[in-house]
Amino acid sequence: MKAAVLYQRNQPFKVEELELSEPGPGEVTIRLGASGVCHSDVHHWRQEMGSPLPIVLGHEGAGVVEQIGPGISRIKPGDHVIIAFGTKCGECYYCLRGMPYLCTPESGEDPVEMAHPSNHFRKNGSRIHQFSRVGSFSYRTVVPANNVVAIAKDVPLESAALVACGVTTGVGAVINTAKVEPGATVLVIGTGGVGLNVIQGAKLAGAARIIAADLLDSKLELAGEFGATHLINAGREDVVARAKELSGGRGVDYAFEVIGLPKTILQAYESLRKGGTALVVGVSAPAAEVSIPPLAMIRTARTLKGCQYGSAQPQVDFPKLIDLYRHRRLKLDELISRRFALDEINEAFRALEAGEV
Repeated sequence: MKAAVLYQRNQPFKVEELELSEPGPGEVTIRLGASGVCHSDVHHWRQEMGSPLPIVLGHEGAGVVEQIGPGISRIKPGDHVIIAFGTKCGECYYCLRGMPYLCTPESGEDPVEMAHPSNHFRKNGSRIHQFSRVGSFSYRTVVPANNVVAIAKDVPLESAALVACGVTTGVGAVINTAKVEPGATVLVIGTGGVGLNVIQGAKLAGAARIIAADLLDSKLELAGEFGATHLINAGREDVVARAKELSGGRGVDYAFEVIGLPKTILQAYESLRKGGTALVVGVSAPAAEVSIPPLAMIRTARTLKGCQYGSAQPQVDFPKLIDLYRHRRLKLDELISRRFALDEINEAFRALEAGEV
């Protein structure tokens, strides 16, 4: 089957034929219907982020179950599914406390191999790694059954694929991590795919003001369509000053940074009222650092918090998000700005980097 393989950072993918192993105990084979192209994939394509090479990237996937391995009863061939990424062992300290997004298996296995296994994709007998236990830039993949969530067959797979990461991360950051309450004032810095879903989450939570900040007017216009009540072009206005002005001079209750830059993380923190909470949702470069005076933290009682995968429990949250979509409370179809065949993956990455999609 075909897959897009990355052999060297910041170089074009090679779309080529790979061999795919049979599913083992607790595993399923998925025929991919669609995969989102996420900025997390771009980070791993562009720079060293801990993923080994060669690798099949892609982690926003949905498809149809083709085959199941031994010991599986919850999923069956023909099921339409969304694939959650990362390890979900169900037995570690974090999984047992309802935090599978922080899963840290205690098996003693190599953490890199567990995060990006290489036992399913091969080319001429050589191992090809599988990004985040998914590898959705392929026609077929083998994944842990723990990571698979069945959905109704009338849900388009291309829309469902986005729930696998961007939608869950954005909406979950608001609902699960921050627990934004009705009437709150929210600032969202960065209105790409995940940022738009933070806006959707804030709207679902009943936020009174949803302030969106970005450099591109086209993205800000889209943010308005997704629920933003106020727009800030960060190239023409001071984000912190304008956010405070829009929140009665005090600052916002919640600020979400969805880019991953130290500068914008500081903007989110400095936009807060006393006692407010800023969440870092965007993926930063490994060596990036943010400096905040500790005394200011004490005097303002502000919180700076990280958010991994929207603090989601996929088996619980994916079905909820799909239900919201089916009842027209959550936009999924509108998130799709362009469609590419797998052979066009290099053009898809170029368009994403250029801000065209």
